[in-house]
Amino acid sequence: MPKKLTIEDLERRKEKIEIEEELGEKLEELYDIIMPPGTPSYIMYDMIEEFELEPVERKLNVNIVECDERNVIVLRGKLEVVKEAEQYFFKEMKEYIS
Repeated sequence: MPKKLTIEDLERRKEKIEIEEELGEKLEELYDIIMPPGTPSYIMYDMIEEFELEPVERKLNVNIVECDERNVIVLRGKLEVVKEAEQYFFKEMKEYIS
């Protein structure tokens, strides 16, 4: 059965076009790192500054007890930069937990 077009689909499409115009590049060339709720803010700030990532808010379904739609912070950038930032994130989180 084909998917029905909804208002949310149109809003997401419009938002994507606006972001593309604002950035001057295609959104497909950018990747997101989702920051888990509870991530220390200093780690996010360090990643933004060191890797020149753009903080963006996205709505995602989060399955904890019930499936809720939440606003989460993602850090957006080019693939190579995002991969480096991801390794940095894992290293910093290990140090934070230890």
